[in-house]
Amino acid sequence: MSSELHTGQRAAVVGGGASGLIAALALAAGGLPVTLIAPPRAVDPRATALMDGSVKALEALGVWPRLRPNASPLRVMRLVDDTGRLIRAPEVEFRAGELGLDGFAWNVENEALLAALDAAVAATPGITRREASVSGVRESATHATLELDSGEQVDAALVAAADGRNSPCRRAAGIEVTARAYPQVAVTATLAHSRPHRDISTEFHTRTGPFTLVPLPGNRSSVVCVVSAAEAEALAALDDAAFAREMERKAHSLLGTMQLDSPRGSFPLSQRTATHFARGRIALIGEAAHIIPPIGAQGLNLGVRDAATLAEIASDAVRAGRDIGGAEVTEAYERRRRRDVAARGFAIDLFNRSLLTDLLPVAGLRGLGLYMLGRSPGLRRLVMREGVGPTSDVPRLLAGAPL
Repeated sequence: MSSELHTGQRAAVVGGGASGLIAALALAAGGLPVTLIAPPRAVDPRATALMDGSVKALEALGVWPRLRPNASPLRVMRLVDDTGRLIRAPEVEFRAGELGLDGFAWNVENEALLAALDAAVAATPGITRREASVSGVRESATHATLELDSGEQVDAALVAAADGRNSPCRRAAGIEVTARAYPQVAVTATLAHSRPHRDISTEFHTRTGPFTLVPLPGNRSSVVCVVSAAEAEALAALDDAAFAREMERKAHSLLGTMQLDSPRGSFPLSQRTATHFARGRIALIGEAAHIIPPIGAQGLNLGVRDAATLAEIASDAVRAGRDIGGAEVTEAYERRRRRDVAARGFAIDLFNRSLLTDLLPVAGLRGLGLYMLGRSPGLRRLVMREGVGPTSDVPRLLAGAPL
């Protein structure tokens, strides 16, 4: 068995998804030596909308220039009530120009994002990569020891666990998860279409959940179609051509004829939140800490804020000569991330439930809220600013500042 000797201020990042790669880059940018532990990954056919703060973080980490040619801006977000209920909300458009932004977010296919992050990690001298999985974790007063399935051991003062929804590191830390399941499945795909999207993201609100078209470069869009489990099974049984026609029907032919341009994906909707975001020397990042439905493009953007916040707190500890995995660091991380995640999870849960209910008062309140957003520029700008990202306790990387 080989062993990597403990160095007092070394950080280990577990997980090779986007949140883990960004965490490794951010911690390295903060002056910490980093060991990234991740097995070879599977192909990810999904796409992600990166909010303005996430783009600023990628710019500060030197990743954005490589990624920008593969990203498409979301300049307009259009909400359309397609529930067919007696009380229907008015159509509302949010324009990024009202906030002085070129786009609310930039939509990018996950494979392009991961390729750009992998290249940045490989080019960063402070990051050592281990293609392995964590099989065990032991903690002492001074460090955590990660046992790898390759037979190696890695000692680190701080462990950033970005190892997914079934996080082994979270289990090793004894952290529980609270979960809420929804009677819905998200079906995802990329489609080519005959009409231009004009950088407009359209979200149809249906009785089973949102059907969202998000622009990609060229005449292509990523689709997130939230349906019942039975309808998800029916969609999975369709051949590619029939599936594309059904997506076109759901989109009311807004973008013309459609053709499937990626593998399809599907996953049940749930909301899961760790009871603690950190314990001992382990801090949870991304889906290891929280999972929310794919509504409002919050998922990965929350993971980026996790990574940026942890890197900021740890780099400040390095400069002050403090233990980067000590209680002062992990308690600060817990405190700073809990409020942001809880607020966004609550808002998304409330909105999703408002679509599923047939109660007229709920439909009326949702319609009134969207009507007020359409009529009040000040209220609309307030909601847009909060949707793009938090307006308080913003990590330095998300403001484009160095660590």
